[in-house]
Formats: sequence, C-alpha cells, structure tokens
Amino acid sequence: MEFKSNNPFLSNKRFSNTAVQEKVHHAEIIDYGQEMSLSGTINKTALLFMILVASAMVTWWMSFNGMNVMLPAIGGAVVGLILVVIAAFKPQYSGYLAPGYALFEGLFIGGISAIFEAIYPGIVMQAVGCTLVTFMVCLGLYKFKIVKVTERFKSVVIAATLAIATYYLISWLFSMFTSFVPVHYGNSMMSIGISVFVIIIAALNLFLDFDQIEKGVQQRMPKFMEWFGAMGLMITLVWLYIEFLRLLSKLASKD
Repeated sequence: MEFKSNNPFLSNKRFSNTAVQEKVHHAEIIDYGQEMSLSGTINKTALLFMILVASAMVTWWMSFNGMNVMLPAIGGAVVGLILVVIAAFKPQYSGYLAPGYALFEGLFIGGISAIFEAIYPGIVMQAVGCTLVTFMVCLGLYKFKIVKVTERFKSVVIAATLAIATYYLISWLFSMFTSFVPVHYGNSMMSIGISVFVIIIAALNLFLDFDQIEKGVQQRMPKFMEWFGAMGLMITLVWLYIEFLRLLSKLASKD
C-alpha cells in the first residue's frame, strides 16, 4: 500500500493511472459514464453525511431518553472500523461498505456526542461548526491553489499523522494495563496544546484527501472509486469532529 494520504482508502493502490476502458477489435473505447467524477464524489459524500447524521440521531435520542448508549456506540465504532479495513483491501465493494460505514459510525458519533453534550451543554453545535468551517476553509485554500500538495507536504503530514496514531495507541495500551495517565488527558496547557496540534494535522489531511480525489478523477478511475473517495473523506471529517469535541471539552472544563 502506498501512503499518499493518511486515509487507507485514498492511499490505496487502486488510485493508479488507469482508465475505465474496453478494447474491441484492437480499438480502445473509454466508457466515460463509468468513470469517477468530481460531481459524483461530492454527491456521494453528501449522501454519506446524511446517513451518518440520521444514524447519529438514533443514539442521541436514546441517550436523552435515559437509555444506555454505550453498547450501540461502541458496537458502531467496531463495525465501522471493520468496514474500513475491508474497503481498504476491496474498494470495488465501496458502494456497499461506504453507506454501512456511515450508518454504524453515526451510532458512535451520536452516542459520544450525547455524552459530551450532557456534560457540556452546547458543545456539540460548537464542534460541528468548527468542523464545517475548517472543511470549507481547507477546501477554499485547496481550490484556489493557495495551498499546494507537494511530495514534501505529503511526507510531513503523513509522518505527523503516523506519530499521532502511534502515540494514541501506546497511551491507550499503557492506560489500560497500568496506572499511567497520558499527558493529553485532562485540561492542562500541555493537553490543550496537543489537541490543537492534532486538529491542525487532521485539517492538513483534508488537503491530501482533496488532492487524491482530484487525481482519481483526472486518471479516470472506475465509478466505484467515487464511493471509495467519499468514504475516505468522511473518515477524516469524523476524526476532525472528535478532536474538536475533545478540545472544546478541555476548554470548557477550565471555566
């Protein structure tokens, strides 16, 4: 697997320089209706977003009606992760896996959001607003070529992302089996600084995702890669939203 993006989808080798084509009597015919398009990817991203929000409303409603949402939330996160892994190796099934991911990840997002909202009223709308504003700003910067995705840019962002993932994994393992308390827990200035850094890296990953989707369209990838690209972009947005929730909760707890 070639790491061109933090997303296992958008870095998949399926994003290679091939076109949807068919050879007939030594003549090459390109079926443009079966190629990845930007509008198609945008539409599918919007659809996945609506599925995720609708699913999130289920666990949100459960939580505010006194039901325990931990089981569906954790279950949704686990199933969502499984679908991510499958799609990374079988992108041709993304048309089924991407909606499934949005559905199950929505259960997790709704549950965790309801928990944060119960502790810090108003935090969810703030996190949603921050996520959408960050997305639009990054999209504008990329569209108008203010930020250019070079190989060095990719290398730095990927290295930082892998470092964050490694740190989170090691911290989680240590906290599970020892009395170790990771430095990103709590509301200390160090913890807040780490959250800000992670949010910046997550936002920079959006540029890599935009670039990889654009290249997929230019290289005339198969139609199913629209689902593949949309799913990858959703993963980054979910990560960004969760990090904003964490940062805002730390800031709120200091008041």
